[in-house]
Amino acid sequence: MESTDVLVIGGSAAGIVAATTARSFHPDRSVTLVRKEKSVLVPCGIPYVFGTLDGCAQNQVPDAVLANAGVTLRVDEVTSIDRERKVCRTAEGSEIGFDKLVLATGSTPAMPGWLEGGELKNVFLIPKDRQYLEWAGECLADLRSVVVLGGGFIGVEVADELNRAGRDVTLVEALPHVLSLAFDDEFAVRAEELLTARGVKLLTGTSVTRIDGDDAVTGVVLDGGERIAADAVVVAVGYRPNTELAEQAGFETNEMGFIRTDEYMRTDDPDVFAVGDCAEKSSFITRTLKPTMLASTSCAQARIAAMNLYKLSTLRSFGGTIAIFCTAIGDGGFGAAGVTERLAEERGFDTVTATFEGVDRHPGTLPGTHPQVVKLIAVRDSGIVLGGEVFGGASTGELTNLIGFVIQNRMTVSDLLTSQIGTHPLLTAPPTGYPLIKAAEMIARQQRMPVSAAAS
Repeated sequence: MESTDVLVIGGSAAGIVAATTARSFHPDRSVTLVRKEKSVLVPCGIPYVFGTLDGCAQNQVPDAVLANAGVTLRVDEVTSIDRERKVCRTAEGSEIGFDKLVLATGSTPAMPGWLEGGELKNVFLIPKDRQYLEWAGECLADLRSVVVLGGGFIGVEVADELNRAGRDVTLVEALPHVLSLAFDDEFAVRAEELLTARGVKLLTGTSVTRIDGDDAVTGVVLDGGERIAADAVVVAVGYRPNTELAEQAGFETNEMGFIRTDEYMRTDDPDVFAVGDCAEKSSFITRTLKPTMLASTSCAQARIAAMNLYKLSTLRSFGGTIAIFCTAIGDGGFGAAGVTERLAEERGFDTVTATFEGVDRHPGTLPGTHPQVVKLIAVRDSGIVLGGEVFGGASTGELTNLIGFVIQNRMTVSDLLTSQIGTHPLLTAPPTGYPLIKAAEMIARQQRMPVSAAAS
């Protein structure tokens, strides 16, 4: 039987970060990562293998990331965990002993049980599986009309990429707007306008109840009875955590099906940690349980687990997911961090919000200048920032990250107003009209008003 100090199960984002961080913070310990995939894809790049990228080959995480960090890679599948003996068994018949174990088993796309016809030919999911995605890409290349179910980030990005590749795409979303779990309506509508302008047909506020066809897909039926002809259906309505291995070993899961963890990412066994899509998450702001599955959250959890493997630090704990999202539609970037105005009000916060629209370069006559819109959501009495949304150009992603840092550090609008920023004509909005700070200024002005006047 071979042995290792730290054994990581799972080779996607969370597993990679857990293993490499473990080597960085515990250089005297051996680290082994076991994954069943021969190659690993960049999770967030998967939708782009259907259009922008030349297939999965351009979307791989190089194994050198592990080798250069001193991590031993095993391509195999862990089939059971003996908690008492601290031994994992694999599909190839090996046994691996460990001192510390990190579960990073990820998630699997879900085929909804209420959807009839999911077993038909040319119905596709979007897993993190290179072989499946290459097969799906080959099939879709010969098909003309595609219906995408689900207007979340994956559904929107896949629909846009298939449209870019010349398919006739209809995106169906049950909620009133696409991306509406991450954005308030005014930002979701902007995204819909861009998608429509690029050629994607949108059907919102409705759902597909049945996929038609004898052997292969011929169409879908909506909940109102309308039928839409189609050659293929892509189902992107959610993922479920891969917790079977953990459950078989007796680890606790919560009511949402995720492995229970504490703030150091420890399971009910202090020598076993869980991170990423399979692990429990709660909201940073409300502390309610969340089903969030994001690579950014997964990597944060993985770093925290790896740093706390052998010695806990209260400075390195997971305080809840901020849920930071980004996507791009054409040259338009959309980002959100924290809670939406709608969710903040549902949770009982007395909020004040402001939206400022400027430009991402200065002067605005520079080539390539893009509108930049920032919305902030803050608590009325304290001014603590609860959430923010951004629409802009290429700088949207990093501006959204900045808002995430503001939320995580419980900064107020006053903190933003006294912040010093660096600007450059080709890289940022102008210092005289920086949308993030101007939105904070608008909130501060409202805070000084009587509630009735601010509401009007």
